Amino acid sequence: MLQKTEFYIDGAWVAPAKAHNFEVINPADESPYAVISLGGQADVDAAVAAARAAFAGWSQTAAEERLALLEKLADIYKNRMPEMAEAISAEMGAPMKLATNAQAAAGLGHIKAFIRALKEFTYEGQLREDTPDEYIIHEAIGVCGLITPWNWPMNQVTLKVVPAIGVGCTVVLKPSEIAPMSSLLFAEMVHEAGFPKGVFNLVNGDGPTVGEAMSHHPDIDMMSFTGSTRAGVAVTKAAAETVKRVSLELGGKGANIVFADCDVARAVKRGALHCFNNTGQSCNAPTRMLVERSVYDDAVEVARQTAEATEVGQPSDDGNHIGPLVSEVQFDKVQALIQAGIDEGARLVAGGTGRPEGFNRGYFVRPTVFADVNNDMQIAREEIFGPVLSIIPFDNEDDAVAISNDTSYGLTDYVQSGDNERTQRVARQLRAGMVQVNGAGRAPGSPFGGYKQSGNGREGGVHGFMEFLEVKAVSGWTTTS
Repeated sequence: MLQKTEFYIDGAWVAPAKAHNFEVINPADESPYAVISLGGQADVDAAVAAARAAFAGWSQTAAEERLALLEKLADIYKNRMPEMAEAISAEMGAPMKLATNAQAAAGLGHIKAFIRALKEFTYEGQLREDTPDEYIIHEAIGVCGLITPWNWPMNQVTLKVVPAIGVGCTVVLKPSEIAPMSSLLFAEMVHEAGFPKGVFNLVNGDGPTVGEAMSHHPDIDMMSFTGSTRAGVAVTKAAAETVKRVSLELGGKGANIVFADCDVARAVKRGALHCFNNTGQSCNAPTRMLVERSVYDDAVEVARQTAEATEVGQPSDDGNHIGPLVSEVQFDKVQALIQAGIDEGARLVAGGTGRPEGFNRGYFVRPTVFADVNNDMQIAREEIFGPVLSIIPFDNEDDAVAISNDTSYGLTDYVQSGDNERTQRVARQLRAGMVQVNGAGRAPGSPFGGYKQSGNGREGGVHGFMEFLEVKAVSGWTTTS
């Protein structure tokens, strides 16, 4: 069994102040395969002290020097990508193809995108041409506490760590204790790249202990959190005592509007596969499919066929299948919500409760499709975080927009239509931070984040590192020639 009980603090691997071993479970067979230690207040204090001591020097380091270290990190990450994919697959159950081509690859993609954006960013300059003595300076906010989830571990770690240290902040990272192995590997890469002591620190632990200690800590200037809305509220409340900045990327209940004037079969299959991808464990998954009534029956049939054709398999196997959910807690939650859909009267057209045929252990679930869902049902209101699709009929464009916006979330919505004016008109009305039209992917550096209870910050590109910068206005500035 792997023993990874040390934390990375002040440029070195150190033992926890008090041993508190915690088993990391392989979700495919429910057996422990690694042991980490959960930290406490003393470990957080040590990591924050290291970050605070490093901040003055690191924040004044030339941008070119910081970029050179990030470029070295990108090279190391690229060379160790197979290790990263294996770590992610083992800790959270992603099939190796997904772990390699999407999960691990996302981390490298974000590092490269931030490097490009930072090379083009101007940290200071005149407010306007007509105000030559008013000068605007963007400065690193300080010590940043970063809390990341288990579902896309390197996607989220790199979306926070890289922009923060790239603009001159120092950081303390708390990855999910359920899937910590990839972050420990990332810490090895940071060390190998040669970042100065204290710039990057990692403390494992749970939310109520380490997460709470970070959020309360008076020497942490900013908290960046990705996870559930419930936990995001807790971080915000704890951070309020010291009036620190809080950036949140929370849950979602994305609506996927399918109009009759699109290629319905193609759009529905694409939407269902997107919902099932990563075993449904994505905050931007299109889990509510809204279908125009004239093509509703056809759409339900395509979704059924897509679910039944979606294979479930072992993470170690090659292929396009889906793996297990990450944990027993997540498995039980998804099973309960599938049963709630049945109990509320939604029509089960594929999947259902229980494991797929051929599985008697592991947190595997059946790709599930419900039809005849209404937006008041629990499966339409709650983020399930499993491969469960709810299909809702609508009568017209206004109806579709109203149903889409009738949610406490507002992360990513989707529009499928052959009418360009309609897609743009609908996109403007959707209360979501992101809208994807007709299967178009998002560009590198595009801002990721949502409205309402989906959060209040943006990650990626220029928008992503603005979260880690303060804006200083200096009047009476005289530019010397």
